[in-house]
Amino acid sequence: MPRSRSQSAETLPDPRIDDVAPAAVLPLGEIELTGAYLGPNSAGPPEVLVDGQFAQILMSRPDRIALRVPEDASTGLISVRNHSRSSNTVPLRVAHQLSDGLHPVTSPAVSRSGMIYATISGPRGKQTPVSVVRVNPDGRGTPFVTGILNATGLAFNSEGDLFVTSRAEGNVYRVDAAGETTLYAEGMGVATGAAFDAEGNLFVGDRSGTIFKINPLRQIFVYATLEPSIAAYHLAVDTEGVLFVTAPSLSSNDAIWAVDTHGQAAVWYRGIGRPQGLALDKQGNVFVAACLHGRRGLVRITSTGEASLVLAGNNLIGLAFSPLGTTILATNEAVYDVDLGVEGMTLF
Repeated sequence: MPRSRSQSAETLPDPRIDDVAPAAVLPLGEIELTGAYLGPNSAGPPEVLVDGQFAQILMSRPDRIALRVPEDASTGLISVRNHSRSSNTVPLRVAHQLSDGLHPVTSPAVSRSGMIYATISGPRGKQTPVSVVRVNPDGRGTPFVTGILNATGLAFNSEGDLFVTSRAEGNVYRVDAAGETTLYAEGMGVATGAAFDAEGNLFVGDRSGTIFKINPLRQIFVYATLEPSIAAYHLAVDTEGVLFVTAPSLSSNDAIWAVDTHGQAAVWYRGIGRPQGLALDKQGNVFVAACLHGRRGLVRITSTGEASLVLAGNNLIGLAFSPLGTTILATNEAVYDVDLGVEGMTLF
């Protein structure tokens, strides 16, 4: 005699989560759970709770669930529920929004005290009322710099001064602690990314195909040439002086370039889509906002060339590691922080 629906539900095994990938996410980002007894059964479809909130399920199978994290979810526990059966819980780190109403076009910058700096860049050739915003670690944002047209790349030098590129003017500005600007260099083409090395050299990427080097005496050199980018050059430097560069194109097989201290460029890693802002951790791993195997987010690439998605999320533009221990993320309209347990590389 067939069992009733209620009897079938009582004998169903509990759902089990074995893994969540990736283990960190932006709000509205998509993640996957793997395990057993996760799919629909005689009791009905599964439900997924993230920090107590119901998530949108995109796909469910007995061994796998894909879901979208709720917009208001916070870091907490994730579980699967089906009828009266509940799975084990596993942790999920959800990035916390610090400030919105911004327009970053590359990575944010973080000072030694943990203050976050991000741009309101605006459409090319259009002046915005505020060029750079300063955001406290608690999320309180205040205008910091005005008057820079299309503020783009941000970088700190060893003395703690902020440098800002203007992609519309091709200029680089030095900003003091009060937010006052002075012209530092000009003639940088479509000046986008910026990064200092330990010797005080400032590298600026002209997305038309040139990387400039400005030495501490403010002498300007053509340091390397690459293929032009449709968007921007994004730069980061390691402790040996190697310059890492992304130049996003329309390809799904873009590269990260490594430029040695003699200005020779070579492909360091290939196989990501539309790579943008990047940063290095203490172990020399490269973290880059990119698409890996069709999934967008924050990708970690080791020195041995192993790539993995460590945070899922759309519209990610760049990142910076804070001395306070968190990772600062920038989308095209906001900045977030999340604890990934990663310590950033320090040059000075």
